[in-house]
Amino acid sequence: MSLPPDHPLPDHLTPDLPALAAVLAAKRSHLPGQGTTLYRAAHTTETGGLYALDVAADVGVLSLYRELEPRHEQRLAAVWADTLGLAAVYLKRRPQAASHAANVERSWLTPQVPVLGEARSELTALEDGVPYLIRPGSDLSTGLFTDARLARRWVRGAVSAGQVTGRVLNTFAYTCGFGLNAALAGAGEVKNLDLSRKVLAWGQENYALSGLSARGEDFIYGDVFDWLARLGRRPERFGLVVLDPPSFARGPAGVWRSERDYARLAAQAAAVLAPGGSLLAMNNHAGVGGPAFGGMLRAGVPGLRITERFGAGEDYPEATHLKVVVAQRP
Repeated sequence: MSLPPDHPLPDHLTPDLPALAAVLAAKRSHLPGQGTTLYRAAHTTETGGLYALDVAADVGVLSLYRELEPRHEQRLAAVWADTLGLAAVYLKRRPQAASHAANVERSWLTPQVPVLGEARSELTALEDGVPYLIRPGSDLSTGLFTDARLARRWVRGAVSAGQVTGRVLNTFAYTCGFGLNAALAGAGEVKNLDLSRKVLAWGQENYALSGLSARGEDFIYGDVFDWLARLGRRPERFGLVVLDPPSFARGPAGVWRSERDYARLAAQAAAVLAPGGSLLAMNNHAGVGGPAFGGMLRAGVPGLRITERFGAGEDYPEATHLKVVVAQRP
């Protein structure tokens, strides 16, 4: 059962929402027992593109991709709260122009108070048994991108199995989930690099939740392109470089567009890889397909050997937006 594509959720459809929520909840019911209380409870492919719902412990984050009347927002929140036993539901409005409107309409896009339940400024939720600090009302991004769970799992497994050895560089680190998993798996040295001191500090809090040392020198503030150039001039090399850039961004070096600039990024990343080192590269641009993404990587690193490809997890059925590639430099 799913909502029809492009359906505006008129009143006559609302009685079907509890049944839909129950079906989708049942499909994810095994995840908490496997140590994952942070997951996507409903993806846009299951809701006609209308909304998605992420769950973090007992709090829901409802993302709306089309504007709804307040009563329909309340209805969605209430149905899912009843279905999953949620203590609160936060709202994120994500119209097509959300990234451009964010600076002037922040309070409308991501209200700091929940649409239902009592406010929770932060909470801890688990992914594969690893705790993460989630802040459901702070921004459009609440602390971890749940579609990258398989990629974080790959990092932890590859380091544990000795498939990845040596130092790890986690670029566009956000709250440092990839670096955290590498460190938990026993990587000798992990560097997390991001252009936001705020999210790096958040990453240090995630390290602390797992009882790991969070040395300041392992959390590097700065532009990724600038730092890759610096590191490339040094003798230091890494056994794994993680690339998880945004699809679009403005930074000190100008405008970044993944569909245009990824080859250059891959070339800089390969320059700091040790012989036999691995590159974990992700692309979240819906307009770039898997073959095209592989072509971008090979354009930047001729002879690059792609060893694995995968996408989002089981809680993102039929999703094609996320492309994950594991590759080795020639």
